[in-house]
Amino acid sequence: SDVRCRSVCLLEKCKRFLQEFYSEDDSGKKVFKYGAQLVSLAHREQVALVVDLDDVAEEDPELVESVCENAKRYTGLFADAVHELLPEYREREVVAKDALDVYIEHRLMMETRGRDPVDARDSRNQYPAELMRRFEIYFRPPSTSKPKVVRDIKAESIGKLVTVRGIVTRATEVKPMMAVATYTCDQCGAETYQPIASPSFMPLIMCPSQECVTNRSGGRLYLQTRGSKFIKFQELRIQEHSDQVPVGNIPRSMTIYARGENTRVAQPGDHVAVSGVFLPLLRSGFRQAVQGLLSETYLEAHSVILMNKTEDDELGTEDLSEEELRQITEEDFYEKLAGSIAPEIYGHEDVKKALLLLLVGGVQQAPRGMKIRGNINICLMGDPGVAKSQLLSYIDRLAPRSQYTTGRGSSGVGLTAAVMRDPVTGEMTLEGGALVLADLGVCCIDEFDKMADADRTAIHEVMEQQTISIAKAGIMTSLNARCSILAAANPAYGRYNPRKSIEQNIQLPAALLSRFDLLWLIQDKPDTDNDLRLAQHITYVHQHSKQPPTHFNPIDMKLMRRYLSKCKKRQPVVPESLADYITAAYVEMRKEARVSKDTTFTSARTLLSILRLSTALARLRMVDVVEKEDVNEAMRLMEMSKDSLQADKSNTARTQRPADVIFSLVRELAGESGKVKAVRMAEAEQKCVSRGFTPVQFQSALDEYEELNVWQINQGRTRITFI
Repeated sequence: SDVRCRSVCLLEKCKRFLQEFYSEDDSGKKVFKYGAQLVSLAHREQVALVVDLDDVAEEDPELVESVCENAKRYTGLFADAVHELLPEYREREVVAKDALDVYIEHRLMMETRGRDPVDARDSRNQYPAELMRRFEIYFRPPSTSKPKVVRDIKAESIGKLVTVRGIVTRATEVKPMMAVATYTCDQCGAETYQPIASPSFMPLIMCPSQECVTNRSGGRLYLQTRGSKFIKFQELRIQEHSDQVPVGNIPRSMTIYARGENTRVAQPGDHVAVSGVFLPLLRSGFRQAVQGLLSETYLEAHSVILMNKTEDDELGTEDLSEEELRQITEEDFYEKLAGSIAPEIYGHEDVKKALLLLLVGGVQQAPRGMKIRGNINICLMGDPGVAKSQLLSYIDRLAPRSQYTTGRGSSGVGLTAAVMRDPVTGEMTLEGGALVLADLGVCCIDEFDKMADADRTAIHEVMEQQTISIAKAGIMTSLNARCSILAAANPAYGRYNPRKSIEQNIQLPAALLSRFDLLWLIQDKPDTDNDLRLAQHITYVHQHSKQPPTHFNPIDMKLMRRYLSKCKKRQPVVPESLADYITAAYVEMRKEARVSKDTTFTSARTLLSILRLSTALARLRMVDVVEKEDVNEAMRLMEMSKDSLQADKSNTARTQRPADVIFSLVRELAGESGKVKAVRMAEAEQKCVSRGFTPVQFQSALDEYEELNVWQINQGRTRITFI
């Protein structure tokens, strides 16, 4: 009886708190926070009631401590309290009825009709509370409790309310889970209810009702799905952040069971803070035999909070104050925004402008099923040590949704999607790769040139069609991958070789290059003034861990993120007046490409790139119409991206003497024929003449190199043999 007294006492405490807790609003009026929620629970307008333990602490600090220590029991107590209070708060009849309501109502009607009011109902056939309750109780931990790391949650946390942070690695589909099983008897028709608390249950077989027991008729029970109660259930798997892992360890993970309203909150790849009750998983039957003496643990989620963008960013974008907007949009704000991207990296102003446009993106259009991509793809190709990877990792941190992979470390399926066997159900499922997880974001791929060709082909479709089509293991589907791709690569020979043509330096297929809107070739040229400034910048950053003071203050990351997401809402259009200007400019570019042999590939995609870049610029200025300056700036960026290639063409290409060119041609012929160091004279002469040299020049070159003892010519002058 003592225990009963305590329970009743605690129940009264819970009831009193729910009824009497209030806060005061600005005008000093009392606001009954939980009272209002109880009304909406009674009218079925709300399903989940979240009890904030900070509120409980104001009334009764001891209660908070006991809730945190023994959360599972108090969930039940609060649920009982709410269940008893609800009838008082119901102000009108609830109309919205589902199958379960109708079912219960009919049962109650039948009962009142067909039985003596004196008869007390058999206790085993009472309606269990779980069946009648149509609400869920969750606790929000007090603000004083600190979030823990996955590996700090040990045995002492069992049964307590804990908060843990991590990254969601897997989320199963939401499936119905039985909470109360309802049976009917084939003999007497009585109904029996069985609340289920564990992951597996033993179905009842014999009817326990009074009638069947006295008659010994041995009625069999049949499960009624209509009358049973199911709740939403989802299993999440979270893994700890990489910066919390001790030296030499592998990140730990933890299973989380989300029920009811906590399902469908997080997707794989999200950073979350989950608070809940840490419990052991009690299996029974065959599973238990397989497990032996070991027990698994899981966290029963009470609240799942997304931490994607630091919490104050979750407020949305409408709160950019006038002050902040003015701070961003003052004069030369384009340069300022670009300078705020990775300010600790020296130089690369134009590259940063291009990356800024990549974050904003052009306008995506889908008129009647046709798709015009709006995302901008950029490839940075440059000598070692020009801070390509640093730029990539900064963009990865700045973009609200992004994935970072490297060329060698990712396979084709790792980028697109892999067919996996689901560990829970055992069926084949698709698991999205990096490009799918970066949907509507940025995918940064480092060491792009080291990627195997078979894996690189996976990217072709994403870069233009923005989808991934899959037909494997009986799964035919097409996944969205609307992401911008930012790739960094080294030239083919490790560093840029000015004597070779651009194609030989890049050595990526033309089909892939034409899909990049901008291909930056960053060359590392020695230059005294520049080198001095760069070295001073680097040493300053090294000493003070921040960039040297500049003529403006860089905008901080949070503000940038909010401004960029505001920009993305604009949908600028290209006016009629500019169409002719753009087409003329494109035709001119094609003409130049035809005249000068040594340029990168110019195709119709280049025209689309100009349009995308100019719409991105218009978005950045928060206007709805593209102007001529935007197009000019887009063209300038295209020129600048190729500019670092064509610079110094004049002084690097020394005019070679005809004899030297002829020698290299003959060398090529000899190299082709493998080990034989001899070349037929007729072949060599034919090759040189086809390159525009006269036979006289050819003969003089032969004699000159023969005197130098580089090669020998036989008596009949038909073979050249290298020495």
